[in-house]
Amino acid sequence: MEKKIKIGLLGFGTVGTGVVRVFQENRHEISRKAGAQIEIGYVLVRDINKQRTYTDGLQLTDDINDILKDKEIDIVIELMGGMHPAREYMLRAMEAGKSVVTANKDVVARCGKELFAMAEEHDVDFMFEASVGGGIPIITPLKQCLTANRITEVMGIVNGTTNYMLTKMTQGGSDYGAVLKEAQNKGYAEADPSADVEGLDAARKAAILASIAFNTRICLDDVSIEGITHITPADIEYATELGYVIKLLAIARESPDKGVNVRVHPTFLPKDHPLAAVSDVFNAIFIQGNAIGEAMFYGRGAGSLPTASAVVADVVDVVRDIVNHTFGRIRCTCYEKKKICPIEETVSAYYVRLLVEDQPGVLGTIATVFGAQGVSLNSVIQTRRVDDCAEIVAITHSVAHKKIEKAVSVLRGLAVVTEIRNIIRVENGQGAV
Repeated sequence: MEKKIKIGLLGFGTVGTGVVRVFQENRHEISRKAGAQIEIGYVLVRDINKQRTYTDGLQLTDDINDILKDKEIDIVIELMGGMHPAREYMLRAMEAGKSVVTANKDVVARCGKELFAMAEEHDVDFMFEASVGGGIPIITPLKQCLTANRITEVMGIVNGTTNYMLTKMTQGGSDYGAVLKEAQNKGYAEADPSADVEGLDAARKAAILASIAFNTRICLDDVSIEGITHITPADIEYATELGYVIKLLAIARESPDKGVNVRVHPTFLPKDHPLAAVSDVFNAIFIQGNAIGEAMFYGRGAGSLPTASAVVADVVDVVRDIVNHTFGRIRCTCYEKKKICPIEETVSAYYVRLLVEDQPGVLGTIATVFGAQGVSLNSVIQTRRVDDCAEIVAITHSVAHKKIEKAVSVLRGLAVVTEIRNIIRVENGQGAV
């Protein structure tokens, strides 16, 4: 315990404050587990005059060079967020021989290859457990605990804001606009919520998880993304009546013939699925492996202390490597180059809600169009009248996305179809790509 490891912390916001707090409150246990004393040296902030809590004993600076040029600092924790200058600072830290720990999903999803290459070149560690799932351990299990498995599926609720909103819509019948405002008032959603509600945040995490699970580089551009902005109370009500809940899921699957498919979208999820009970701001990640079978990781996907827990755990791992001179035990695991399954070739069941003219024979016409495009219907129900029209809900069997798109295109051209109100994928437990 004579060895002392110094840390440079970039960013002193919500998570940065949580990291300092965890180190202060659990200092003895952390040092014993790491095998060395851990001390925070400099903390990079934008305004050193701003009043902050948990600053006792800390050296604040607004100059990154105070950290990068300090030879006593062995580890840099990046918690600034965003692409720039976070990416550049991490690369410069590695060039200076410092290991890097980050919670930055944006940089990891877009620049992971570059960062791993820099870490290997300079024989330092690059750790990012907190970039997905907040305090939920998932990166380390995929890279270490589950390496004996061939992972075939990763499916998860990885965005707390949208899960909170869909939970409130389900429990209270509120519409999208009302629950968004509530989420913003509670601090769960940003003033500009687009990254959350349009699925981009979940897509970044999906790209990271899929890259590790399938040992191939998945870029953000490889992820099909759809948000929750079009989900209405009517869709929530139909889901409930049909035995489902609606969740924004990140889904990554591998098929021997079609390749890897990664997508984010709202999904009708059966009420008996383990993810269906995950509510409020909680996250959960469900994994299928050929040896372990099914496993699920559940907990708080964001927040100061849960995310700080994952960051500090990474720091402990890096300190152990420093103490034992074992850098780079786990490098980049994207050693394969697998083909990406295009979205039009993906297979799923679908919920289609239509507004049609209320007259005899319309139901048969709708069914005929679906059949002509190779779409098999599991059920079709005429549920209610809206003004002078009838609302029809169809649930399909599993079908290629290109076929459902063609069927919907034909339906939109029919005189008897007033509006295609929504189309949502249905998870039917068949694990289709």
